[in-house]
Amino acid sequence: MRLVQNSLHQEVAATLREQIFAGLYAPGSFLDELELCERLQISRTPLREALKVLTAEGLLRHEPRRGCFISEVTEKDLDDIFPVIALLEGRCAFEAARNATDADLAALTTLHERLNSHASAARINDYYDTNFAIHEAIITLADNRWLAMAIADLRKILKLARSQQLHAPGRLQQSLSEHMAVFAALKARDSAGAEAAMRTHLTRQREALRDLARNQKSRVLA
Repeated sequence: MRLVQNSLHQEVAATLREQIFAGLYAPGSFLDELELCERLQISRTPLREALKVLTAEGLLRHEPRRGCFISEVTEKDLDDIFPVIALLEGRCAFEAARNATDADLAALTTLHERLNSHASAARINDYYDTNFAIHEAIITLADNRWLAMAIADLRKILKLARSQQLHAPGRLQQSLSEHMAVFAALKARDSAGAEAAMRTHLTRQREALRDLARNQKSRVLA
């Protein structure tokens, strides 16, 4: 029975996690446990275990005697997180440059050709998907599960921001250029160069998000 219960609360956590990422709940909104139990057709026990999982991941905040609320990501949160994830993904690029085989580089070549095609056609959603695949490939090539786990945890928080930095003017081509710089270093087996290029790439993502937020605020105040 315990195995079934554990499986159920993980399934509930996965369902709620996807709904949060999809924007079904507004940042800061309250999660009504009774409503969730009715909608998901589950009892309070697996739901509360699922909420504990999402709270530990940082997607929810728990307030004693009040319940759980969707976490809100502030500009300070982004300022704090991006330097850390830049360091982590930079290290992945460093290791990937040492570990990549010719076959790995051939696969990355295909992905970068696809990335270039999407950028040229301004297919932002497709660009995002390929961009994610490239980052995942580099993390896999680093072959360090601790780096992978830490990056995955931070990405969950960043997803809550729901800001699309590629919509910032000129960002799509800038992002492509940054990716090509990382890839050039990987092909050259230049670990230090790959690390520096990846850190620059993540740092500029934060700058683009900041510019986008500033522009949106200006439009609201205009």
